[in-house]
Amino acid sequence: MQKEKNKKTKKRDPLPEAFASISEAAAFWDTHDSSDYEDMMEDVDFEVKLGRRVFLVPVPETLFGVIRKKARAQGLSTETMVNLLLQEQAR
Repeated sequence: MQKEKNKKTKKRDPLPEAFASISEAAAFWDTHDSSDYEDMMEDVDFEVKLGRRVFLVPVPETLFGVIRKKARAQGLSTETMVNLLLQEQAR
């Protein structure tokens, strides 16, 4: 009960009507607790469709280093390089 009372009497900065940029919003929420603004929140309904699945596969550190180096040389992310190599081998 004490925690609830403190929450109601705690001073909070006003919530901006809008943010000029994502960076501005991020800066605000980096220094503020969203639970201080619960009374201003509205319930929303939404659906989530999980179409993509990701699998984690252990790779020896030395092999990972070789793949990462090859990816960088080709201007690709390591993830893209791994996927390309796996696709090539699966043919």
